[in-house]
Parts: sequence; structure tokens; C-alpha cells
Amino acid sequence: MCRSIKTLRPPAMPEEATEDEMRAAALQYVRKVSGFRAPAAHNQEVFDQAVEAVTRATAELLAGLEIRGASGARRAS
Repeated sequence: MCRSIKTLRPPAMPEEATEDEMRAAALQYVRKVSGFRAPAAHNQEVFDQAVEAVTRATAELLAGLEIRGASGARRAS
């Protein structure tokens, strides 16, 4: 979908994804879906809310993933 969004789970990343990395991925996603690199002032609030919602969903997803084959089954974050 958006080539600049990188995989944020092991083994693609040796350490846990940071909040900044998750937010950057969320921002890229919202930009792609909305079609705006920078929204107009009247759309800024809803744009920012979407970025925060996607960031939270990303953190929940990564926290819930089980990565098999690396030290048995372990959580991604």
C-alpha cells in the first residue's frame, strides 16, 4: 500500500518499535488514505485524531502478536 511504511515487528526489527516509529507509520497510512500530505486547517483536527488512533491500534497489534521460532513463542513488543 505505502512503500515507506516499514515492518515494525521482529525479526524485521531486532528491538521493539518505538512510539516515534509507530507514529511515523500511522502518519504515512493516514496520508495515503486521505490523499493529503498536509491537510488544510479545517481538516487538521480530524487528521491528527486519525494518526493517534492508528498509532494506538498499531501498538495494540504489536503487543498482541506472537512471534514463533524466536526463543519459542514470544510477544512482538
